[in-house]
Amino acid sequence: MKSYTKFLLIVSAVFCTFNVTSQNIKSPSEFLEYELGTRFTRYHQVIDYFKYIAESMPNQVVLEKYGETYEHRPLYLAYLSSKDNMSKRETIQQNNLKNAGILDGTSNTTDVAIVWLSYNVHGNEASSTEASMETLYTLVTQKQDWLNNTMIIIDPCVNPDGRDRYVNWYNETASTPYDSDQQASEYDEPWPRGRANHYLFDLNRDWVWASQTETQARIKVYNKWLPQIHVDFHEQGINEPYYFAPAAEPFHEIITDWQRDFQTQIGQNNASYFDRNGWLYFTRERFDLLYPSYGDTYPTYLGAIGMTYEQGGQSGLGIINDEGIELTLVDRVAHHNVSGLSTVEMASKNAKILNSEFKKYFDNSQLKYKSYVMQGNQDNINALKTLLDTHEISYGNATKGKVSGYNYNTSKDGSLNTSTMDLVVSTKQPKGKMVTALFEPQSKLSDSITYDITAWSLPYAYGLQAVASKSLASTSVAEITPIKNSINTQAVAYILKWNSMEDATFLADILKQNIKVRFSEKPFTTRNPEQFFDRGSLIITRGDNKNVTDFDAKVIEAANKFNRHAFAATSGFSKSGPDFGSPDVKLIRPPKIAMLSGNSTYSLSYGELWYFFEQELQYPVTSINTNSFDGVNLNKYTILILANGNYKDLFDEANIEKLQDWVRKGGKVIAIDGALKSFADKDGFSLKMNTFPKDSTKTNIIPYAERERNDTNDLITGAIFRTTVDNTHPMAFGYGKEYFTLKQGSESYSLLEADYNIAYLGDQPKNVAGFAGKEALKKLDNSLVFGEERLGNGSMIYMVDNTLFRNFWQNGKLFFVNAIFFVNNNAFEL
Repeated sequence: MKSYTKFLLIVSAVFCTFNVTSQNIKSPSEFLEYELGTRFTRYHQVIDYFKYIAESMPNQVVLEKYGETYEHRPLYLAYLSSKDNMSKRETIQQNNLKNAGILDGTSNTTDVAIVWLSYNVHGNEASSTEASMETLYTLVTQKQDWLNNTMIIIDPCVNPDGRDRYVNWYNETASTPYDSDQQASEYDEPWPRGRANHYLFDLNRDWVWASQTETQARIKVYNKWLPQIHVDFHEQGINEPYYFAPAAEPFHEIITDWQRDFQTQIGQNNASYFDRNGWLYFTRERFDLLYPSYGDTYPTYLGAIGMTYEQGGQSGLGIINDEGIELTLVDRVAHHNVSGLSTVEMASKNAKILNSEFKKYFDNSQLKYKSYVMQGNQDNINALKTLLDTHEISYGNATKGKVSGYNYNTSKDGSLNTSTMDLVVSTKQPKGKMVTALFEPQSKLSDSITYDITAWSLPYAYGLQAVASKSLASTSVAEITPIKNSINTQAVAYILKWNSMEDATFLADILKQNIKVRFSEKPFTTRNPEQFFDRGSLIITRGDNKNVTDFDAKVIEAANKFNRHAFAATSGFSKSGPDFGSPDVKLIRPPKIAMLSGNSTYSLSYGELWYFFEQELQYPVTSINTNSFDGVNLNKYTILILANGNYKDLFDEANIEKLQDWVRKGGKVIAIDGALKSFADKDGFSLKMNTFPKDSTKTNIIPYAERERNDTNDLITGAIFRTTVDNTHPMAFGYGKEYFTLKQGSESYSLLEADYNIAYLGDQPKNVAGFAGKEALKKLDNSLVFGEERLGNGSMIYMVDNTLFRNFWQNGKLFFVNAIFFVNNNAFEL
């Protein structure tokens, strides 16, 4: 099947009913003036086709802009249904939200099913956006009968920036005619590839964390509809045919029996069409329903039948796979088109039961925990509230008293004495099952073989003390008024506490204004007025800033902007602890930061850093391509950050020596995750890989069929561990003596012998949440999490666990900021 003519024959054979009144509508091929699947369509052309259909059929198709990407490409949704349904679209939407309990009132009887089809969340999995045009065309011209009881929502491209990055590269690279040899350059996509968005985030793992602008815009609309079916279209390797539901185990336990059963029914309907055409497929493997931030799980936890469809691809216009079969873009488009139409057909045939079962899903009376009660850093609580607001999850403030239940910090039953500043999130609300998935202490695993991380509980991620209670906790209303600082001309210094990312953004802002800031390495108490300040507190003295015009006004304006309390000290003579001129009160030298990008770095990790500096910390950073590292003058920078990656080819003997010389002069390297391998067990560095003898069981006698499961003994799949913290070290300022870390792998490093072990695991550590194999756990005995090694005047900062992973582990970010601004802040003069 290598032509669009064959494609049309397939579609007409499978879905052969035509509506005569729609025959004036142009097909995608007629509109684009080339056969669909014979080239890649740029995003703006795809949107032009959707606009054309909407303008041609205004009573049945509405196209709405719902957001904009970082590169300023518009994001669109198409709504299509019968004329009658479109005329009462708002009523259908409201009735559905009433069924979910989101809106008050009883819904009028409705048998209209809502189906949301999401295409091309990964930019280089590009066939599905092509298919979205054909699916739209087929529905409005051939399947009007299905539209009588379905409302279809189509997102033709979730990730336009990534898609155009891929399509533009391919269109300028590919041979004419295309080369089907796997080794051809048109299949060797360069770094960072088109998978991710502008900031190189994987949008398919961002549904819950909603860190990216595309996700934030989509979630806002998604929660106004809450469809009963959501399909997320993807591509996989060229040697895999097609995957559709039912999903693999583990299923999260909040997924209902009916959700399980109906996705199987949809899969069987897909299979009937694929069988008819002789197309291979597989189900119930690999893609599970556990991690909540996917395009299949997030909708599932909100009552939908959420599914991933995976087409073999990421392969240009045509490629010969390992079986000697040519897989073409025409094939891929046809497969996605048929599976999408088959799903809509099942929605139409089962619209009534979809609505009734959707309504039943929101009965939360049987959930184990009724309330999650949290206390701790108020900035972290506010950050969590912002996330809950994004997902329209309700919360309240606690009342004064005591709440008992499962205590997250101790991993056993306990209690919290609560105040009105504490946070309560109850499962007695429409999205109670989603609350359970996000807050539960430990997800139940029916299978240890999973596709993603197995722990993400929000109290750990936000660094909050928490209790999961089987009782409904009472709530109160607590008004929090913004901080309003005022100028004190008698102040010799303004002092600000240090324990959150908001403190860090204030510091970054004030440094960019060329205001000098100090921090204290020891606790101190001011004399007049008397006030205690812990390690890391910022001290902005008038004497350091004599040449700053409007010094007081600038400091107070920044403090008010970031809602920070600026304490006015009228004397630098402390009642206890260091005075303001003490050697323990150090000047923060504004760092000149560089980070490596390009080959050797893992693009997603680099993107996390890029996003963090530009969008969160808002502090300048220079990206240096690894291909240029040999000629880079490192003396222009005081910090070099190495994202997670494989630097084996970059750091040869000459570049290692270059890096060591720079560090000895006062430079600082912050190495994250896989970057540590470049220095472990190397001359000149004290970092050592942990070694541990394996179980004596002979792996060569384990049966073939059991090997994959046996291998999980060596894996850690995103598990949470309690670490010990030296919070007297500058990298740990703002933390207590314990920290819960998200560990994504089993690689382990020994404690530093003569340097600083800032956070670490002790003897026989156990995971408090998530999966960790028994052999992997052994490797973690007495292992490093965060450490500092001094080399000459400079430092090597080792971050075994990535605190910026997917931008959701809020409580770890301050470690990274401390490494930048506080650790060994005696960089050489530039």
